[in-house]
Amino acid sequence: MNEIQEQSPRDYGGWRLRRGIGLFGLGAGGTVAVLAALLVLIIVAAASPATLLYVAPPLVISGGVGLARIGGEPLALAMLRRARWWYASSREFTQYRVAVVAEHSPAWQMPGVLAPLALLDAEDGYGGRYGLVLDRRIGTMTATLRVIPASTWLASRADADGWVANWGGWLASLGYLPALRHVTVTIDTAPEPGSTLADSVAAALDPAAPLAARQIMGQLVDAAPAAAADVDTRVSITFDSKASPSAPDTIAEAAAEVGRTLHGLESALATCGVTVLGRATSSEIAGAVRTAFDPAARGEVNRLLAPAGIGEADSELSWAEAGPVGAEEEPGCYRHDSGISISWAWSEAPRQNVTADVLARLVAPGRHPKRVSLQYRPFSAAEAARVLEAEVNAAQFRAIYKHRTGRDETARDSYDQARARRAAAEEAAGAGVCLVSLYVTVTVGSDSELARAAAETEAAAESSRIRLRRMTYAQAAGFAATLPVGVCPAELARRMPH
Repeated sequence: MNEIQEQSPRDYGGWRLRRGIGLFGLGAGGTVAVLAALLVLIIVAAASPATLLYVAPPLVISGGVGLARIGGEPLALAMLRRARWWYASSREFTQYRVAVVAEHSPAWQMPGVLAPLALLDAEDGYGGRYGLVLDRRIGTMTATLRVIPASTWLASRADADGWVANWGGWLASLGYLPALRHVTVTIDTAPEPGSTLADSVAAALDPAAPLAARQIMGQLVDAAPAAAADVDTRVSITFDSKASPSAPDTIAEAAAEVGRTLHGLESALATCGVTVLGRATSSEIAGAVRTAFDPAARGEVNRLLAPAGIGEADSELSWAEAGPVGAEEEPGCYRHDSGISISWAWSEAPRQNVTADVLARLVAPGRHPKRVSLQYRPFSAAEAARVLEAEVNAAQFRAIYKHRTGRDETARDSYDQARARRAAAEEAAGAGVCLVSLYVTVTVGSDSELARAAAETEAAAESSRIRLRRMTYAQAAGFAATLPVGVCPAELARRMPH
């Protein structure tokens, strides 16, 4: 009698919160500041004890603000973000309205972090054209690949394992491309407005068909929007031409360099369980931005982007038509044209190993338009070794510090130290190292739907072993991070004055 042994599904892991050398949960800079404050108190107490009454209170208050945390976030950082928001809102930087009458301008200006972006049209070298989003402030270029992922539920376990392994190898190869800044994978879902199906059926329906048949097709079209979904998967790759070894001098040379690099990335990506449909055209990029700002126009945009029939002219969307007529950022949401959006970022990745379909419920279509973006910022091969070695040293420092101060090591600290060593060993064996972020944006049509949409999204994230955190006072940046335009909130935080 033959026995069948059922194997448990394979799981995956490898996420670890980046932690530097620091005390009390602070980074290196915060630790130095605390030690410097203590040193000042000691020196003042030894030189003039009376002066300590004037120096100690400000330092103690400052130290308390720096050490106190709200929801895992330092109180000082929360106060700084609130002060920046007050500064921006008092000068109406959080509001955007298109002028009714304006001087000659080639396009409407985009709001907020999208303002320095421009849309270019480039040749792919094979007779086709694709869109490039240029950030005129820092010089980066973003190209977007349109893909269709294969479902792991309909594939064998060996195929799914192979796709995951190839995806890991694809991410590891990014560390050898010095010009590559980051990669954003976005799953854009929305209820099907019905226009695509209605137009297809209307074009194929024979006017001479029996009346009953035409009525049945009409009923199917009317019922389809409640059961259908519009799903679009994109891989946006951002390049920094200044970091390229060839050092292109002009925009045309930089675009040519991007095109040559994309050829290799496209062919390798096809082995990761996705079908690469091609590079998104400038009209498709503008359409994705347009539908994000104005979800009520999704049906109209789909009609414009539909393949032209014989004898019909191609319809194009320009960058001038992609932006909103009006937008206003609030602390907890972002209002724009026909929608109100809420954006989240993950505050913690899954602690345990997970299966390949862990994000299935989070990215699944719902009753509202939703975009889920995973952003990867790869380290170069040389930098990855230095970063992981510093992480191992930081974990050892925390363990030695707790031992010297007589404090017991917690189970989480012990696991974190073991995970840091394992990550360093995996990198030495050829694995890549990336900084990973996740952003989620949900758009509703009215204020009455906000609470329900937020609860559904957070519940879906919990089922995916992910803890989301609403991007309070940064809703516009979170909204832009899920668009195919190359916006990275982590980089914005380092360079934006407010």
